[in-house]
Amino acid sequence: MLPTLSTNTISSFFSAFCRRYSRLLLALTLVFSSPALLASWTLNMREGITEISRETYNLHMTIIWICVAIGVVVYGVLFYSLFAYRKSKGAVPATFYHNTTAEIIWTVIPFIILIAMAVPSTKVLMKIYDTDDSTMDIRITGYQWRWQYKYLNDKGAPVVYFSNLSTPAEQYENFPGKISAEKGEHYLLEVDEPLVIPVNKKVRFLLTSGDVIHSWWMPDFAIKKDAIPGFMNASSVIAEKTGIYRGQCAELCGRNHGFMPIVVEVKEQADFDKWYAEKQEAAQKVADMTSKEFTREQLVEMGQTVYNTYCMACHQANGQGLPPTFPALAGSKVANGPLEGHLDTVLHGRKGTAMAAFGTQLSPVDIAAVITFERNSFGNKMGDMATPLQVYQLQQAK
Repeated sequence: MLPTLSTNTISSFFSAFCRRYSRLLLALTLVFSSPALLASWTLNMREGITEISRETYNLHMTIIWICVAIGVVVYGVLFYSLFAYRKSKGAVPATFYHNTTAEIIWTVIPFIILIAMAVPSTKVLMKIYDTDDSTMDIRITGYQWRWQYKYLNDKGAPVVYFSNLSTPAEQYENFPGKISAEKGEHYLLEVDEPLVIPVNKKVRFLLTSGDVIHSWWMPDFAIKKDAIPGFMNASSVIAEKTGIYRGQCAELCGRNHGFMPIVVEVKEQADFDKWYAEKQEAAQKVADMTSKEFTREQLVEMGQTVYNTYCMACHQANGQGLPPTFPALAGSKVANGPLEGHLDTVLHGRKGTAMAAFGTQLSPVDIAAVITFERNSFGNKMGDMATPLQVYQLQQAK
């Protein structure tokens, strides 16, 4: 016989439950009683700002409701059967093990449902994979842990640059005994150089990778495309609304995977043309600087900025690295050895190690500057320098 629970026992249990889970109950009460909070609690995918993103959203919602209808029917029959044919009402189990009519019905109906879902899905997929007739092509290359954007249909100096996380390290470094800075509005989703495209123009993205597999994910464009070394994947977008849109690398690409955001700024055509002309002018200045003569002090000063952007995550601000994966530069054989060996390491990387090849990532000026900085910082006192022209000649020889 089951024990009888008194009113006092039930009341005590309920009080203890409320005390233990009071915060959870308060949160649920606020969510379900406040329209404002409920509206901001969005668990669905975004409609986005493109025709394809809206069609993807509508397809998603259609299939969701089909699944809901199937669930209601299936569980409705299940619960009805449990109550209508329970043992206490004298129900006797059937003895048959085969029914052709039932098998035909539960095969034909799902087949019809799948066809009904496949037709609109195929139409949307065909639009997603249609990258023809683009007005602009941009090559996107993923690196650990940044994105490189190169505008391919250039007239004049080529526009190519990197997009790096710009959230200050003080916001995400949580070392013992150290208090992190207050996190910003776009924590870990802000960059120094966003990708810029014009509004209402078809832009084709050609995606690849320079090291490991990455994934370029922009929810508002309904784009999630893998960037694979040695392969070129394609996607396209026609952004219908100006603004700034944020995404992330959606592939586990290494220790700093969560620090590889994507930011796209959609501009009016006139504003885009102005920005593009400024980028071309800046690119031409960098190209002209290759033949310019620099002093060692100038290169060291420029090199510190390059180091903080591209090298500090692995080799650390003090040059001590994180051995054995990321060796120290302070007192290292490379930074204190022959200049030719240092140039070769930075330009071509080291196979079998985490050292990437920066010959295709940085300009001759940046490479010369960072090498000069490394050879004359962290206690290293080589007193020599690499020149942009020297780096450029090595890049061309390769």
